[in-house]
This record gives sequence, structure tokens and C-alpha cells, in this order.
Amino acid sequence: MPTHKDTRSILVENTAEEATEEAAKLFKTIVCEAVDQRGICHVALAGGTTPHALYESLANSAVTGEVPWSKLVVFFGDERDVPHDHIESNYNMVQRTMLDHLPIAPTRVHPMRADAEDLPAAAAEYERTIRQVLQTAPHEIPKFDLILLGMGGEGHTASLFPDTDILTEEDKFVSAAFIPVLGRWRMTFTFPLINAARNVILLVTGRDKADAVARLLSDEPADKKHLPAAGIDPVDGKFFVVLDEDASRIAGIRRR
Repeated sequence: MPTHKDTRSILVENTAEEATEEAAKLFKTIVCEAVDQRGICHVALAGGTTPHALYESLANSAVTGEVPWSKLVVFFGDERDVPHDHIESNYNMVQRTMLDHLPIAPTRVHPMRADAEDLPAAAAEYERTIRQVLQTAPHEIPKFDLILLGMGGEGHTASLFPDTDILTEEDKFVSAAFIPVLGRWRMTFTFPLINAARNVILLVTGRDKADAVARLLSDEPADKKHLPAAGIDPVDGKFFVVLDEDASRIAGIRRR
């Protein structure tokens, strides 16, 4: 079976700004290729601080007409347990920085109801929506054209945190998880859904991520129980790891 090292493309840029622009180029290329091949592009977006600049860059490209944004269908890889208009909401951040500036119909944007009273039921509902929109057969795993991810300094990705039971989830593709270190609930994609994607971009910048990046890119990557990002391993898709030099400094990888 291929290992992470066999299947991923590692791209290192000098600065966080340059890494962001490289991720934006990849994002736009994937959207264009998906629309050319299938007439539509299904993406799942990440929250957190790192993708913020990426979304601003993508929003700025709306005026060029180079990307068929109207063919994009947007989902979210995880969400915090807050209303959609809350300052901590991933959806709210993406809406303000990117979606408000692109010609994407609201009916093509699917936020998670992570503030629902019954969060496991809301997660199951979100999975059903994904299946319906992506037209997935009951026995198949939905296949996104692109899943965008970030990584925390301790190695979490989406809302898959170290030493949590959700890391071993195999049946649910969207699940509710209580994160003890945060003392709160999250809704998140699980590894089976992430690893079924045609393309995964992991964008990581900053010196505070360097240790986790070194562990991730080691010849013997850490167990996903302790470094969840190590569980990203697309079955048939492409895996792009986009870094700045600060994030890659301990791993010893330099810009090519």
C-alpha cells in the first residue's frame, strides 16, 4: 500500500503569503479541471486562521473571469458549535472573506448546523445532504473534487484532534465530536470521507507548526492518534502539502 511519502506533493514557498498564493493557484486549477471534466466542482472548505488569506486571494480573482465560480458547490469540513452569524463560525468567516464576493448562488453553499441541539442528528443530516448533492450511491463514499485542510500546532486537522475517539471512526463520514481540550463540541468530516477526495490541499504556515510538520513529513510519520494530520492519505486522489519556510524549517525541506 502506498505511504504518505509516495502519494503526496510537498510544495514549500519562502513566505506565508507565497504559500497562500500557491494554494490559490492549485485551488483554481482543480476547480477548472473539475468543471471541464464533470461540469461542476464540489469542494469542502476549512476554517481557522491560515485559510483566511487564501479566501481573500480567491475572492480577488473573481473579476478576472478565469475560474467558473458559478459551477462551485461549497461544503465545510468542520464547524464550531456556534450560530452561523457568530464571529467564531467557519461559515461566517468564509462568507465574509470569499463567498460574498464570488458569483456562487446561496443554494450551492451548505453550512453545517453545528449549533444544533441534537448535534449527532445534525451531523447525520449533513452526511445525507452530501450524499444527495454529490449523487452518491448508498454503498459508495462521497467523492469531493477538493477538500481544503489546515493543521494546528498539535497536529489536528478539520476537527480531528489528538487522542479522540473520532479518529477511528469508519462508518460515519460526518460526525459530532466533543473535544476535551476545548471543552466544547465540533462537527467534522472523518478520515474515510477526507481520504475519498480527488484532491486534498493541506495548507500550513508559521513557526508554531514546524514541529508537527517535521513529524508529519518524517520517513516514519506519527500515528494519527497523536498527530491526526498523519491520517490524511487519499485512496485514489492527489495530496498537496503547501508550506512556508517557517513551517518546514525543522523538517529540513527547502523550496525547489
